[in-house]
Amino acid sequence: MSAASRAPQRSNRAAQSSYRAARAVRARRRAALAAGAAAATLLLTACGDGGTSGGGGDTGFVTGTDGISTVPAGKRVAAPDLSGKTLEGEQLDVGDYKGKVVVLNVWGSWCNPCRAEAKYFAKVSKEYEGKDVQFVGINTRDGSTTAALAFEKDFGITYPSLYDPTGKLMLRFEKGTLNPQAIPSTLVLDREGRVAARSLTALDEERLRKMLEPVVAEK
Repeated sequence: MSAASRAPQRSNRAAQSSYRAARAVRARRRAALAAGAAAATLLLTACGDGGTSGGGGDTGFVTGTDGISTVPAGKRVAAPDLSGKTLEGEQLDVGDYKGKVVVLNVWGSWCNPCRAEAKYFAKVSKEYEGKDVQFVGINTRDGSTTAALAFEKDFGITYPSLYDPTGKLMLRFEKGTLNPQAIPSTLVLDREGRVAARSLTALDEERLRKMLEPVVAEK
C-alpha cells in the first residue's frame, strides 16, 4: 500500500479518536451539570426557616399546620443507605439501628436555625437514652470537622453525627418522599427504618416531642 493510500486511513482514525474524546468530554460536562443542579437545589434551601410540602397524589404524607409531615405506617418508605464516617472518624450505619426509633437531624455549624434548635436536641436525646430511641446527626456543608465538633461541644450534643460535607447523603432520598430538603431538617424513622415524620424547620422542644412521641408509642 502506498503512502498516499495510507494517509486517508490515518486521517479517519484521527477523526474518530477526536470524536470519541469530544463525546467523553460532553458526557463529563452533563454529569457535572446534573450534580451542580442538585447541589444548587440544596443550596437554595440551606439554613432557612424551612419550606412547605404538601401531601396529595401518591406521596402518602400529610403536612400539618405546624409544618410537621407524617405518613401512616402502611404508606411509609424505607430510608436509603445512610452510612459513612462520623465527625470522630468512626464508621456508622443508620441501618444498624433497626428495631429502634431513629431521629435524624441534618445540620451545619454555620447555620443559625441549627444553633437555635441544638439545645432541644441535646436535652431530648438524653431523656430518651436507653428507651430504644437513637438520635443521629448528619453534618453538612462544613469544610472540616473542627467547627462541627466545637458546635457539638458547645451545645452538649453527645449522639453521633455522620460527616457529609457535600450533601451526598441527602441526595439519596427519593423525590416525592419525606426527604430532607432544607438545613435544618429532621426525620423520624420507625422501628423498621421507614420515614414516619419530617420537619423542614428548626424545632423547639415541644415540636420535637410531637414528632417523636407518636412513633415511639407504636407497637
